[in-house]
Amino acid sequence: MSVRFFASVIGMAFVAGTTTLGIPPVSGQAPRAANTAKRWTPPRTSWGDPDLHGWFTNLNENGTPLERPDQFARHRLEDVNGKKLAALKQEVQKRMFATFQGPLHGPGHWWQEDLNLIKGSQAWLIIDPPDGKIPPLTAQAKVREAARVDAKRNSGRGPVDSWEDLTLYDRCITRGLPGSMMPTIYGNSYQILQTPGYVTIRYEMVHETRVIPLDGRPHVASSVRSYMGDPRGHWEDDTLVVETTNFKDEAAYRGANAATLRQIERFTRIARDKVKWTVTVDDPSTWTKPWTFAMPLTMDDSQPVLEYACHEGNYALRNILSAARAEEKRTAEQAAENK
Repeated sequence: MSVRFFASVIGMAFVAGTTTLGIPPVSGQAPRAANTAKRWTPPRTSWGDPDLHGWFTNLNENGTPLERPDQFARHRLEDVNGKKLAALKQEVQKRMFATFQGPLHGPGHWWQEDLNLIKGSQAWLIIDPPDGKIPPLTAQAKVREAARVDAKRNSGRGPVDSWEDLTLYDRCITRGLPGSMMPTIYGNSYQILQTPGYVTIRYEMVHETRVIPLDGRPHVASSVRSYMGDPRGHWEDDTLVVETTNFKDEAAYRGANAATLRQIERFTRIARDKVKWTVTVDDPSTWTKPWTFAMPLTMDDSQPVLEYACHEGNYALRNILSAARAEEKRTAEQAAENK
């Protein structure tokens, strides 16, 4: 991972702009209007679809909480703007740098210097329900969660007895959906590619790719499941709507029931360098009602998707397991000495 990470962080100059790297030409690009109040019209691909082609990042939204902070209990999301939002983001930036003091940084503070959280555009992510909170769990979900906890407690296994005890992300397998689109301290680049009948999204983190058909075909059989699910897309005016189902149990978002989980994403290009991305999480067996969060994706051709050499450089997994074995050996030796 270190080679890929080095290449990634060196190139993190945040320059918003139109896409130029490997992007097919588009038609219908309207000149910038002198009247900024006029509704912006997105360009079209050569075959007529709204154009979403480009390299994207949501790096600056790292540090934006998913749920509304308690300090804004009486605020709507749109109420936290201007100086109030700027002060909030300054505080987030300050906390981020404080977190990485001491040994937890790369030479020259590689990634911290590129986390310009002051540019974050919103105070929290959830836009529905209006209170900005994840709805309560259903009774069924509570029973399911309790069963998971009991099974783990009674398994006789420690937290790192095996590589199987670590997360899919720790094991360089997947961050899942929408995890692969959520901001973190590095690897926040995405590429959206379009062809007639398909939209493809490539993710730098774990280097996964989603191929989204737009031809109206049904989802695959329920017995066919994957970490990123089975996506199907269509256009609603200028918005790409993607419904994803058929997740694997171990990759279902926030402990959802993979058999009933649906995620509905909407991608709308709202400016020359911005795409609004929303996700509705709908699982009636886990939450009492659907909920939605939103985040801007910023076009940035200085942030191409780079190699993610996770397995080749992932010493963390080996070190975690070897440290656990060393701790067990030391404990056994101390017990023998005390007999």
